[in-house]
Amino acid sequence: MKKKLLAALLAVAMVATMFAGCGKKEEKVINVMSFTDEIPNMIQKYLDMTKSDYKLNTTIVATTDQQYQPALDEMLKGDNAPDLYGLEAAFVLKYTQGDAAGFAATYDDLGIDTTKRIADAKIATYAAEVGTRPADGKVVALPYQATGGCFIYRRSIAKDTWGTDDPKTISEKIGGGSQSWDQFWVAAEDLKAKGYGIISGDGDIWHAIENSSDSAWIVDGKLNIDPKREALLDVSKKLKDNDYHNETQDWQDGWFADMKGEGPKQIFGFFGPAWLINYTMGDNCGGKTKGEGTFGDWAVTNSPVGFCWGGTYVASAKSAVDKMNDEKKALVADIIEWITLDTDENSLQYKWANGLMVDGEVGTKDTVASAVVMEKSNGEVAFLDGQNMFEYFVPAGDYATGANMTQHDEAINGCWREAVRAYVAGDVTREGAIEKFRADVKSKVGIE
Repeated sequence: MKKKLLAALLAVAMVATMFAGCGKKEEKVINVMSFTDEIPNMIQKYLDMTKSDYKLNTTIVATTDQQYQPALDEMLKGDNAPDLYGLEAAFVLKYTQGDAAGFAATYDDLGIDTTKRIADAKIATYAAEVGTRPADGKVVALPYQATGGCFIYRRSIAKDTWGTDDPKTISEKIGGGSQSWDQFWVAAEDLKAKGYGIISGDGDIWHAIENSSDSAWIVDGKLNIDPKREALLDVSKKLKDNDYHNETQDWQDGWFADMKGEGPKQIFGFFGPAWLINYTMGDNCGGKTKGEGTFGDWAVTNSPVGFCWGGTYVASAKSAVDKMNDEKKALVADIIEWITLDTDENSLQYKWANGLMVDGEVGTKDTVASAVVMEKSNGEVAFLDGQNMFEYFVPAGDYATGANMTQHDEAINGCWREAVRAYVAGDVTREGAIEKFRADVKSKVGIE
């Protein structure tokens, strides 16, 4: 009897030990790595909404001083790769199509029917292109924001120049949707005659030119200068020679001053997505209500060419997914779908589009990756004097393309902008600028 009791007690102890080990192994934690707290806050909101017993373990490394990518690379190569990680548009291609693409789990690995879900949500084509890995044609990341670009213009300047601030009329005046810059230059002359500049600096037009090009910076492993991108040399010189702008540099004090209307001359507009309105122009317009600074004196219309600029993508590490039990894998899939693909009123994108991220109040409204969400959302914003921005930003997402991007764009763009500035300043010839650019790219990126 004693032997049987001892054996039973040992068996119970062994089972208890096994369960204790399993409990430790299957600790209910979602490991997240990002460069801001935006994605972690979204995931925490989902866990709170669903009353999940999973906890969040967050690692945040800023992108300043190029710290984020090395830190992420180290984690992806190690034994503790994050369950979910954020990717900024400036370097997303490295992790979806470039050197680090192999570390990503496909959304299909998590049980997500990406083909159907992307179509049902009407996710912007460029977003799906950027997030698709060429090696297997599988989606490994998607964004929640839409970053298709429009032209954002001052209503008062439009009225003074053409007698109207109607977005449809202004679209015609600047050649909106024409895929040509011809009418834009006519508008620049009209504005100049009234003492206005059409844009602040050549950086404003660069993003539209860059992302509307037919080919990428690298083709078949070699440096490629698309004619549309090469045209920035002539465009920048034309802007300066004809006094069409205030010759500012984006993200510098002069650029922000033009948003307030405090530059050497009043500036008509800026090229950009909705985030430029929400997180840059809104903070630098000199006010928070109509009549203060330039707040409420803005509207959006079609850009002459389609383009996108920016965005944050969500990915999952394959090595982390391979270790997940079914419960955790299903939760990670649900989180990704809630952020990037769901379209109902409880989805992240619906809350994001309608400014409902904070319960009980209406905050910042933003464009999202799903056209379905924007089509049923209220896009009226006070900064635009009550205009429904989705009317123009939904088609802007359709016009944009992700096929002309590479993982080295951030570095190569910097080299190109430096070369163009040198040419416009008269420091080098046009041919010299191109030679400088090629040499800089070879030195910094290793591409000839």
